[in-house]
Parts: sequence; structure tokens; C-alpha cells
Amino acid sequence: MTEAPASVEVLGCRLDCVDIDEATARMLAFARGNRPAQVVTLGTEMVVAARRDPTFRATLAASALNVCDTVGVLWAARRRGARIAARVTGAELLERLCAAAAKEALPIYLLGGAPGVAIEAAQRLAERYPGLRVAGAADGYFPAERAATLAEEIARSGARMLFVGLGSPRQELWLAEYLAASGAGVGIGVGGAFDAVVGRVPRAPERWQRLNLEWLYRLLREPHRWRRQLALPHFVALLLIDEVRASLGGRRTP
Repeated sequence: MTEAPASVEVLGCRLDCVDIDEATARMLAFARGNRPAQVVTLGTEMVVAARRDPTFRATLAASALNVCDTVGVLWAARRRGARIAARVTGAELLERLCAAAAKEALPIYLLGGAPGVAIEAAQRLAERYPGLRVAGAADGYFPAERAATLAEEIARSGARMLFVGLGSPRQELWLAEYLAASGAGVGIGVGGAFDAVVGRVPRAPERWQRLNLEWLYRLLREPHRWRRQLALPHFVALLLIDEVRASLGGRRTP
């Protein structure tokens, strides 16, 4: 049997072939370490955006770990020979890591969301995982000139895990610039995970998640998201064109 690759390239973006258990273990190791490590939950919109934005593409390439967040990336990875059983979403990692952080006394910091959401999410998580040390929480409505000061505040808090819900690509670019200054051992962009924690945006029922139809559930509940879903057919078209080019002896997307 051919050995499964440790990582694959999806339209020029590296994807690490890890499940949620391995991703959690690696992130805990990052949190205990002395060197800041950025983790990316790679989705189809991000892959498409990276093709247009060299800075964003470089940010994804430099991350310590890229996990599979969406069904489109999962499908593409499997076509590249990856053996990934399921997606590894930011919302799931947030819950797993908070449970582990409570046991290991690793302080966390939540940054992002509408005013009050991160604070409420921190309270909910602390109730859910007794012993969890919340070093701080702040919303995502801060001006660009306050970013450096905010990173200093996070550093003073002693947080080892930094969860950032600013939406992509803002959260990834912010972490790339300020994670080191924040003093956290690991930082990850979690999108709208804080809203899910407080119940503002409920996650899809488990059956929908198992069928990889969480995107459809969100679309049915929030029809205004239809423009964002256009990234999926665009992504599939780009992927198929890339495969045809490779089959004709050309190079895949760099």
C-alpha cells in the first residue's frame, strides 16, 4: 500500500494531512513551546483568495499547520492522495483545545466577534470546562492603529493559546503580523466560532455535519451567504483545470 503523504498541495496551498486528534496534540505542543506557531483552518474561499493575493498566499505558506476546514478542500485533498477522514474545523478545535487547556492550566485569549460576543463566549467556555483559565477577551471592532497595543495587552495577560475570530483573511493576516508580539505559543483563526459558542449562529445538526453538508445548512438558514458559496464552484473549476493541465504534462499551480 502506498504511504499517505504528510501534506498535499491544493491549488498552490499546503494542506497538512492530520485529523482532529493530531491537530489538537500539535497545537498543545505549540502552546507549551517558546516559539509562536500559527495554525490555519484552510477553506475553499481561502484557497481562491490566495491565488489573487500574494501576501495572503505567503501567510498560508508560512503557517506551522494548515488543517482541512471545508468539504471542498477535503474533496480536493483526497484527489491528491490524502487520507483525511473528516474536516477539522475551527469550532471543533476551539472546544477540543479548551477542554485540554483546562486540564493543563494553559491560559487562553479570545479576540474577535461583535462587541460582547468574545466575553460571553469566554464565560460559556469557562462554565463548560471547569478549570479553564481565560486570560482575556476582546471584540474584533478595533482600529488598525490599536493592533500593536492589543498584542501587547495579550502578552501581558499571559495567554498561551490565542483564538482569533476576525473572519478570513483578516484573522490570518493579523496573526501573521502580531502573534509573536502577543506572546502566545499558538494562534488560530476560528472565524465565527464564538457566535456558535454563544448560540447566535447554531451549528448544523450532527447528521448534516457527518454528510459534509454543514455549508448547505448555513446557506438555508442564512440565504444572504449565497455570494460566499460561489467560491466552491470556482474552486472546483480551478482544480479540474489544474488537473487537466497536469495530465497534459504541464505544471500544477505553483
